[in-house]
Amino acid sequence: MARLLAKLLIVTTVLTSVASALPHQRKQKAPATVGKAVYFLTNDAENAVVALPIGKDGTLSAGTVTKTGGAGANSIDGATKQPAVPDALVGQSALTVVGNALFAVNAGSNTLTMMAISKSDPTCLTMVGQPVAIPGEFPNTVAASAKNKLACVGTTGAKAGISCASISARGLGEMDTLRVFNIGQTTPPVGPTNTVSQTFFSADEKALLTTVKGDPAVNNTGFLSVFPVQQGANGAASLSTQDTRSSPAGTAVLFGSATIPNNPNSIFVTDASFGATVLSLDQNGQASVAGKQAIDGQKATCWATVSGATNTAFVTDVATNRVVEMSLDDASIVSMLDLSANGDAGLIDLRSAGNFVYALSPGNGTTDAAVTVLDVSGGPGSMKQAQHFGLAGMAGANAQGMAVLV
Repeated sequence: MARLLAKLLIVTTVLTSVASALPHQRKQKAPATVGKAVYFLTNDAENAVVALPIGKDGTLSAGTVTKTGGAGANSIDGATKQPAVPDALVGQSALTVVGNALFAVNAGSNTLTMMAISKSDPTCLTMVGQPVAIPGEFPNTVAASAKNKLACVGTTGAKAGISCASISARGLGEMDTLRVFNIGQTTPPVGPTNTVSQTFFSADEKALLTTVKGDPAVNNTGFLSVFPVQQGANGAASLSTQDTRSSPAGTAVLFGSATIPNNPNSIFVTDASFGATVLSLDQNGQASVAGKQAIDGQKATCWATVSGATNTAFVTDVATNRVVEMSLDDASIVSMLDLSANGDAGLIDLRSAGNFVYALSPGNGTTDAAVTVLDVSGGPGSMKQAQHFGLAGMAGANAQGMAVLV
């Protein structure tokens, strides 16, 4: 009985924190200068979430590894025909945090896991309910909305598309019917091109956006999908079954994305074929290019985050160990930081928290996985490496995703 009461208390705390994240309920306060913890997936056969606490100075220290109850997986590298590393899931946001709830994909078992984050220890994770089955194959990206109490997953295998589940005190509800993306993939998918990249909610949480990569080699253009959120008669939210798709001129391999503060009709998106772009959305969800920037020497600019401390975007390249800072107005380059001295092969998913940016490098089988911590407290153009935190014994070349608790 004591264990049951303790679990119910954790779930209640999670849902209370999710509800308190709603804009109309939240009191305005100064943004935190540091976060509480970072999270990413091992994405190994026995999948797990690695949680690392953030210190008062923004740096990381040893944390915990908590099993998701599902399996990780690897896409197939189209060039080598071998399991892909270090970009195993060919996407961004393999896990996400809303309030004190964490959601993680299990690409090898086609399931989604929900976990509660302890308020007293942000590295203490407890599974809520059981992992739920996803109607698609090879889930690689997840988004969650506190306002709508929905978690939505993008899949990029033979059954590719979007499906959603409700969030409740018992965990995740049953996933709804797959909204299909006919991209002609296999399970596991052969990438990195011609795959689903990232799904995420708009800043006002009224729509779910998904970037899908094209393949320039075969003249296959990628697209941005926008599904509106619908409010039912009983007050429960659901995702429309009809989306709007657009392929903004000059884009081809749309990948990582981030909403732009105080500009709800624009998003910042990387394009692995040249660099990054700022897209403007009209009232129908059609996207057009508002700004575009090629990055010299880039090999695969794929992941993006926006920092409130600088009001700029930061992007990473899996094959080039540097971070590029870019404008949210026109995607022009603000600064670059060469990180080759720390020995990483490149960087993938990243997130900002307060005055810091956290970027994951899974390693490549010969170099160890690590997280690079960047200090951006000086504003635009000020980024510098604050820490290079090794992950030996916690995660390796399959590691994916990055989420933060602030």
